[in-house]
Amino acid sequence: MKNIWYFIYNFIIVPAIVIYFRIYGLFNSKVKKGLRERKRLFENLIINLAGLDRTKKLLWFHSSSLGEFEQAKPIIEKLKATTNVNIVITFFSPSGYDNSLRYPYADVVSYLPLDTPPLATRFLNLIRPTLSVFMRYDIWPNVIWQMKKHNIPILLVDATMRSSSKRKWFPAFSFHKALYKSITKILVVSKEDLDNFKKFDLDDSQLRIVGDTRFDRVYQKSLEAKEKELFRKGFFDRKKVFVFGSSWESDEDVVFPAIQKLLKYDENIIFIIVPHEPTIFNLEKIEHSFLNYTSTIRFSFLNNYKGERIIIIDSIGILLTLYHYADLAYVGGSFKQGIHNVLEPAVYGIPVLFGPRIENSREAQTLVKLGCGFIVKNKKEAYRKMRTFLSKEDLRKEVGKISYEFVHKNIGAASKILEEIYKYI
Repeated sequence: MKNIWYFIYNFIIVPAIVIYFRIYGLFNSKVKKGLRERKRLFENLIINLAGLDRTKKLLWFHSSSLGEFEQAKPIIEKLKATTNVNIVITFFSPSGYDNSLRYPYADVVSYLPLDTPPLATRFLNLIRPTLSVFMRYDIWPNVIWQMKKHNIPILLVDATMRSSSKRKWFPAFSFHKALYKSITKILVVSKEDLDNFKKFDLDDSQLRIVGDTRFDRVYQKSLEAKEKELFRKGFFDRKKVFVFGSSWESDEDVVFPAIQKLLKYDENIIFIIVPHEPTIFNLEKIEHSFLNYTSTIRFSFLNNYKGERIIIIDSIGILLTLYHYADLAYVGGSFKQGIHNVLEPAVYGIPVLFGPRIENSREAQTLVKLGCGFIVKNKKEAYRKMRTFLSKEDLRKEVGKISYEFVHKNIGAASKILEEIYKYI
């Protein structure tokens, strides 16, 4: 069956993928950038690898994009602290590559080439990994099959497989069965994932439940965030803080009316609004939404702060640190394409609100079941929940404690993954 899929993949699927990306690249700047920069991939890789001490073992980590790479960081950083190895990291997307070029724990950062047999072979011959680690789901068949052929151990980490996954449908099931059987070890997040991977006729020795490194990463980042001072000491004394994280217009349509009412109800609340895309247009639109209710100030102008009750964040990369100041948070995206990371506020031990579309987030679903995450479907529900938690400190702390315990009980996946890595190095 593997030989059949090898033929189908390389003579039908790969040519279709290449044509698709070349056409799509004419209309999408991100795809165009990725294709253009791959033209110098091997030239850059040869130069960067030349500086490595080849007496050390080399571990290769691959992530699709920046989000998946965040989950790899706890593993990589513990590896660097405990072993003397070279680390090569690769990405499929330009966003992951561009934002990781200065990552201090990587010895080499590269794109992954398009998945053709000649390119996969050339790439592997250059880096010669002792072990490869793929994050979550971004596995490429020719690369996997070439490593299997040369007996290079392959770990798939933070792996998930929902009961409704399309990978279990025909004919995708047969294809993925041939692929997964070539992977040395699949380290899954939960018992549900384990059971669903078993349906691909995998050996028990190929599977292990280790948890999710997102918990490790968000905890690690929360400790770092507590050392940062985005606001002067005492800035929020005797105030309650509501952080509206990663807001989309569809979230704002529900939450902004609740904020407008709360501005009249409680003078001691400060609202921090973090738009998903802090463009000039979006910042001005948010300011206009509160024009008749209160004054606003952008974060970059905070030196001129004069008691404004709404702070609009006009920079990126500080959301998790902002949650550190929050008494209550709303996580955006769940009226649109799917909710953003609910662990980022939960790690600080606060109640977390969000919209109804949480199918993409097990963590959000679990927070709801535990009673520390709350779905709001409309303006009235948003106002009611926000007013309740911002006016009842004891309830807020009681619910927040559940959030805190949920995150902290699930820390430790990175250490279990390291146990597996050490077996091969």
